[in-house]
Amino acid sequence: MVQAVRLTATWVLPIDAPPIRDGAVLVASDGRIAAVGTAADVPNPLTTLSHEFPHGILAPGFINTHTHLELTGLEGTVPDRSFPDWIRTLRQRKATRDPTAFRDAAREGLRRSFASGVTTIADTGDSGATVDVLGELGGAGIYYQEVFGPHPDQAQESLADLVQTMKGLDRRGSSPRIRLGVSPHAPYSVSGPLYQAVGQYARELGWPIAVHLAESQAETDLVTRGKGHFADAWAARGIPPLADVSHGGGDRSTRSPVAWVDHHGVLGSTTLCIHAIAIDAADIALLARTDASVAHCPRSNLYHHDHTAPLTSLQAAGVRVGIGTDSEASVSPADIRMDARLAASTAGLAAEDAVRMLTMDGAHALDDSTVGNLAPGQWGDVVVVSGGECSDPYAGLLRKESRVLATWIGGRAVYPIP
Repeated sequence: MVQAVRLTATWVLPIDAPPIRDGAVLVASDGRIAAVGTAADVPNPLTTLSHEFPHGILAPGFINTHTHLELTGLEGTVPDRSFPDWIRTLRQRKATRDPTAFRDAAREGLRRSFASGVTTIADTGDSGATVDVLGELGGAGIYYQEVFGPHPDQAQESLADLVQTMKGLDRRGSSPRIRLGVSPHAPYSVSGPLYQAVGQYARELGWPIAVHLAESQAETDLVTRGKGHFADAWAARGIPPLADVSHGGGDRSTRSPVAWVDHHGVLGSTTLCIHAIAIDAADIALLARTDASVAHCPRSNLYHHDHTAPLTSLQAAGVRVGIGTDSEASVSPADIRMDARLAASTAGLAAEDAVRMLTMDGAHALDDSTVGNLAPGQWGDVVVVSGGECSDPYAGLLRKESRVLATWIGGRAVYPIP
């Protein structure tokens, strides 16, 4: 339980209703929103904490649909622009990091998230540190445990390790606002048999899935032609190439990476596809048909690939799309409003649509109906941003000059740190 809190601002953005001028939000002691409306209409009980933001814009806490909090602190240390080379260097950096450093990094990453107005994260990692830090700092979201194994002979061993790890994580996650999921990493690091096994395991246990997918041309070359940088790296490590199913072999065919993971039972309504850059109309139709969602990471996409996801085509097809920052080893700072501004400018979105991606659309992408808008019964996850003097509060919230003033999760202040 928390102390009830009443917040007032020049503008309140419920997201699923029109903006409210001189509005207020009341969060009850159970951490849920009790009332939203004009300041004149929202009750002000005597025992309630009150905070006024006369030039602020009050909105639902932002939803970051893709992070790697355990990589915080690596910004600037992985300089390779070539994506395959960057992956290799990052793997080397992680291998030399002390295990306790991952928890310190995740803690710092989560605090930076709060400072940027993020209240729900979808984090992928393989150290498990984020689960502990979410519980420690009162965060909310999903932690996806990564699993790797490009050699088909590794599949059963990798799955067994994942099962054992998930049992341990399940015992460590004590908050109802922390969900667990699994992440068979990417087509260049996971074999077909391992994808199949993890997909089945996730369905049986009810775990959501996150997968880095259609992230680069090198990935597409590996899956469709058995050529390119990743294929060469596999050959150097003694990993057999994907066989050609069209000739009675194993896994490789003219299937795109999206179709390939679907062939192995990975796509579904609880699957989050991270990046989804190298996709075409058939891939988009498949994502829509399987009801998979997408984590759109505009800055990371441009940094690594000089390209970005076909956002408007995905949205037009009905695919659920949220915004992600990716890791600070890719782009820094992890300010999700920077990604929203870039998404808006490259796709020609209105400010209101971009803010919706930060909030309600992100919640839908994570299959979470308890956050993303301000309404009675929803979690009291709230961010206040400066810029209330703007006549268009959506534009004011995204404005580069605006700054996050305060963040609450479930009615508890997490930024500034109390």
